[in-house]
Amino acid sequence: MTDYMLNPAAGGERPAAIPEHRHFTNSDIAGFHRSISGYRETPLVPLPGLAEKLGVGEIMCKDESMRFGLNAFKGLGASYAIHRLLMEDDKISTFCTATDGNHGRAVAWASSRFNRKAVVFVPGHTVDARIRNIKGHGAEVIRVNGDYDETVSTAREQADMNGWRLVQDTAWPGYTDIPSMIMAGYLTAFTESEESIHPAGLPGIDIVFLQAGVGSFAASAAWYYLNRYGKNRPRLVCVEPSESDCLLRSCRQGAPSTTRKSQKTIMAGLNCGTASLTAWPVLERGIDLFLSIDDRYAENAMRSLYHPANGDTRIISGESGAAGMAALIAMTQEPGLAEAGKGIGLDHNSRIMVFNTEGDTDPDAFRSIVSG
Repeated sequence: MTDYMLNPAAGGERPAAIPEHRHFTNSDIAGFHRSISGYRETPLVPLPGLAEKLGVGEIMCKDESMRFGLNAFKGLGASYAIHRLLMEDDKISTFCTATDGNHGRAVAWASSRFNRKAVVFVPGHTVDARIRNIKGHGAEVIRVNGDYDETVSTAREQADMNGWRLVQDTAWPGYTDIPSMIMAGYLTAFTESEESIHPAGLPGIDIVFLQAGVGSFAASAAWYYLNRYGKNRPRLVCVEPSESDCLLRSCRQGAPSTTRKSQKTIMAGLNCGTASLTAWPVLERGIDLFLSIDDRYAENAMRSLYHPANGDTRIISGESGAAGMAALIAMTQEPGLAEAGKGIGLDHNSRIMVFNTEGDTDPDAFRSIVSG
């Protein structure tokens, strides 16, 4: 079932200084991404038909499934982190990570671009299509008999044992610098819109929906909006699966926490049990609403984007990629979320931004859902 908490700690000030967040102020982030062969800005797609159907003013969808041909946004973070690590030590030969799919593919792709080896650990339930995508970039893939958190533990152990450099997108005590590099890489997804809906002064949007697993992407967004707009920033909504709600629980506990739910969800890319230590301080200050949603809303959103309303552009969105849109649909349809909507100022005039963070990364599941 859906659940939420309006964040009492959210404020208009910039997040407290965290040493590892120095990477966020590097001037070379967007320039590095532009230097990659095949780079182009991902499209910002207006969806006026769906906005009318849902009873809001505007909906804009930034389609990150178009990023670097990887069918997901994760290449931004992995490529930038590996770039920075090789600037510090060009003798690194092997990069290692744990993944539910998209991050591992991004690490494999970025490693191959720098002529390095990649070893990627995946949970036992990972579908074959995602494993094939990772192997397609030359990586070695190893299944772990466990969930995401157990897979991360295995990757950590094997990296230490074999002398590999771990490139993980979640942080824990003693491991914060590289996750922050990854988060910094995601900033390009927001700076690309500075000629359109992110102008100086006042934003061209009112509410942004941000899907989250461990929280790195949502924290990157929160840092961006807090630093660009301060108290004038749009309202930010963090979206998770109901059965993997570590960030909603963190908000309730007031500290990075682990979900107590089943972690059974179709939103595989968001199926992460524990909040990232580096992401949480930014989320705590920048997110206005923490929201968890049922899988049925993700399925609804996938179908709504694939079968567009009133002439809208078709968007191919996977289960995790559609989570932001799913949250918007839930908030416009579920009476129990009326107070949450009021808390972020959601009404018929609201200008909404969502991110399609992945395409059809599980093609069989995608076809089954959009044809249902």
